[in-house]
Amino acid sequence: MGHTKSQNVVPLLYQSFLLTLKIFIMATVKLVLRKKKNKDGTYPLAIRVTKDRNSSYVHLGYSVKETQWDSSNHVVKKSHPNSERLNNLLLKKLSEASNKVLELETQKNDVPLRAVKKVLKPSSSGTSFFAQANLYLDNLKKTGKYNQHSADEPRVNRFKEFLKEGDLAFQEITVPLLTRFRVYLKSTRNISERTIVNHLVVIRTIFNQAIKENIVEQKYYPFGKDKIRIKFPDSIKIGLNPEEVKQLEEVKLERGSLLNHARNLWLFSFYFAGMRVSDVLRLRWSDFQNERLHYAMGKNTKPGSLKIPEKALKIISQYEKQKRGNDDLVFPDLKMLDDLKDSYVVQKKIANAVKRIDDVLPDLAALAEVKKKLTMHIARHTFGNISGERIPIQMLQKLYRHTSITTTIAYQANFIHKDADQALDAVLSM
Repeated sequence: MGHTKSQNVVPLLYQSFLLTLKIFIMATVKLVLRKKKNKDGTYPLAIRVTKDRNSSYVHLGYSVKETQWDSSNHVVKKSHPNSERLNNLLLKKLSEASNKVLELETQKNDVPLRAVKKVLKPSSSGTSFFAQANLYLDNLKKTGKYNQHSADEPRVNRFKEFLKEGDLAFQEITVPLLTRFRVYLKSTRNISERTIVNHLVVIRTIFNQAIKENIVEQKYYPFGKDKIRIKFPDSIKIGLNPEEVKQLEEVKLERGSLLNHARNLWLFSFYFAGMRVSDVLRLRWSDFQNERLHYAMGKNTKPGSLKIPEKALKIISQYEKQKRGNDDLVFPDLKMLDDLKDSYVVQKKIANAVKRIDDVLPDLAALAEVKKKLTMHIARHTFGNISGERIPIQMLQKLYRHTSITTTIAYQANFIHKDADQALDAVLSM
C-alpha cells in the first residue's frame, strides 16, 4: 500500500537488468552501498564490478543514509526525498557501466578486473554536487584565493545544512529547491538579500563547473530567464565629507599606537584615491620613485603611478625606522611573513590585519567626533563622495584602476546627487 507504480517498476527493471548482464557478460556489475560511513552519517553508493570472484568498486559520487537503502533490490527506498529521481539516475549509471563492460569483453575474451575498473572510473573526481563543491573550494585554496574560499565555504555548508540529506545530484537542484533555500536563509538565518544572492552565486558557479566537465546537461541549469535570476540589490555607499576628514587628521594620537597606525592606513588609502587596503599593506619602499608611487593593483593587476601628496609623505616617514632594505614593506602588518609569494597565506594575513584595524576605527571616529561609520573601505567611498562631479569620469576610471568605464559610472553614481536635488527643488519651490 502507498507505493506508486513508478516506484514498483524500478526494482523489477533492475532485477531484469542484472539477469541480462549475467547472461551476456563474464564480469557483473551491481549497485551497492559501501560500508564506510561519511562524516555526515551517509554511506557512498558505488558500482561493484565482480570478475572471477574478485570485486572492485567505482564510487558514483552520491550517498544516502543506511536506512534509505534497499539492499535486496539494490535501490534507494522511497523514504529518501528524491528516491524516484535518484533511482532513475543510478539505473542510467548502471546501464552506462554495463555497456562499457560489454563493449570491452566483446573486443577481448579474457579482460583483467583492473582493465574493467579503468574504463568505468569517472573522468572527474566526483559527479555529485558536494563532490564538485569540494573540488571548487580546493581549487580556490590552491590558487591562493583566501578571501573567496573563506566566504564560499560557509555558504556551501549552509546549503548542506538546509538539505539535511547528505549529497544530491545536480539534476535535483531545481527552481523550487532553490526557492525554498532562499526562504530558509531569510527566515531561519535572518540573512540579508545581498548575502542570499552570494549563496546562489556559489551554487551557480559550481553548477557551471559541472556543465563544463560534462557532469550535467545544460537543460538542468536552474538559473536564467524564467528560472532563478541573480541580481545584486543596490547598496548604499556613504563617505565622509571634507570637514570630517579634517577632524580625523587633526585628532591628537600617540605616535606608535594602534589607533595612530589605523588612522595612517585610512588616510593613506584616501590620499591615493581610495587605494584598496590590500594594496596599501603590500607597498614596498621601492614603489616610491621620483616623487611618485608606482604600483599594480592586486585585484586586476592594472599598473599606474600617482604623485605622492605631502600628507602621504608625512605618514610613511613615521615608518622609516623600520626600513630594513630597499625592497622591504612600508607598513609592518605583513613583515612577519617570510614569503609573500604564497597568495593564500598573504590574503589570510591581510584579512586578519584589516579586521584588527576595522575594530579600532570606530574608536578613532568617536575621538574625532565623526558620527558616520568608519572602516578601511569607507576611505574609498570618501574619495568618491568628495570628488563628486569635480573630476571627469575618464580620470576617475584611471584613479580607481577600473577596467571598464561603466564600472566607474555605476560606482560614482552613488555620490552624485546634483540633478536629483535640483529636480526636487524645482518642484518644492513652486
